[in-house]
Amino acid sequence: METSTPDPAGFLNSLRTLGDSLLATVQDRLELFGIELQEEKMRLIQIFIWISAAVFTGMMAITFGSLVVVYLFWESARLAVLIGLTVLYTAALGAIILGFRRYLARQEGPFNDTLGEIGKDRECIRNKT
Repeated sequence: METSTPDPAGFLNSLRTLGDSLLATVQDRLELFGIELQEEKMRLIQIFIWISAAVFTGMMAITFGSLVVVYLFWESARLAVLIGLTVLYTAALGAIILGFRRYLARQEGPFNDTLGEIGKDRECIRNKT
C-alpha cells in the first residue's frame, strides 16, 4: 500500500499564500486608515477656517454694535448699558459653549471605518477556526 505523505512544497506554498493574504489585508487596512486620516485633516482645517471667520466677524459686529449702543446712552444710562451688554455677552458665551459641547458629543469617532473593518476581520477569523 502506498502511504501519502504531505508534500513539503505544498505546505510551504500554503504558508506563503496565507502570509500574502495576511499582508494584503494589513495593506488594505493601512490604506483605509491613511484615507481617513487625510479626510479628518481636511475636516479639521475647514472647521478651523469657518470658526476663525465667524469669530472675527462676530467680534467686529459686537464691538461696533456695543460702541453704538453706549454712544446712544452716553448721557443718561451709560453704566446700565455697559452692565446689560456684559450680561448679554456672558449669556451668549454660555449658550455657545453648551451648543458646541452638544455638537462634539454628536460627532462620530475618528477612524470608525478602519476600526469596523478590523472588527469584521477579527470576527471572520474567529468564525473560521
